[in-house]
Amino acid sequence: MNGPHDIGGAHGFGPVAPAAHDGHYHAGAEGWEARAMAITVAAGFGGHWTIDEGRFAREDRTPLEYHQLGYFGIWLAALTRLLAERGLVTEDELAGGPVRNDTVPPNRCLPAAEVGPMLARGGPVDRDPQGREPVYRPGDVVRTKNLQPRGHTRLPAYARDKVGRIAHVQGFHAFADESAKGDRAAAEWLYTVVFDAGTLWGAVAENPADEVTFDAWEPYLERV
Repeated sequence: MNGPHDIGGAHGFGPVAPAAHDGHYHAGAEGWEARAMAITVAAGFGGHWTIDEGRFAREDRTPLEYHQLGYFGIWLAALTRLLAERGLVTEDELAGGPVRNDTVPPNRCLPAAEVGPMLARGGPVDRDPQGREPVYRPGDVVRTKNLQPRGHTRLPAYARDKVGRIAHVQGFHAFADESAKGDRAAAEWLYTVVFDAGTLWGAVAENPADEVTFDAWEPYLERV
């Protein structure tokens, strides 16, 4: 979607400034950021939504809300929405009311001893193409489509309607745009596409000959 999360190439945000603190969480957060991350991982393991549905729940927000919440605030807000939508918690429970026993139970639980191995293993996203061959090959010149979806997409706004070339065929993978809608079977060929910086940024590119690469699913592309 064209939302506040997609800031690649946008003006006004300045350079990336790494936070001046150790570890993954902000100093003074009193542990709530770590807890927000932990319950997000644990709840996601229940299998009631895909990773892409989780991403869309985070990015589907007004610019004001998105920038005010902060990183882990966005994660917590998305988790709250997903838990309520799937019936795992009620609005009364979220407001601090008594815990009810008639909500949807989790499909599975993640024991503490399995957290480390599960995170290290990750979730496989490769799929069997079942005879489908990739349309493009390394060296092919392609153009990204000018897609403007209301739902989730991994095609950044700055790279739409741009000409590049195929560098690698990465495999046949779960298609994020449809996975974000709950379609766990949707899969497409995935490619690494190379663009000249001048193609993406025009005359303001620091070095127009620099190369920028990103992975794009086949439905994002068309042959030039």
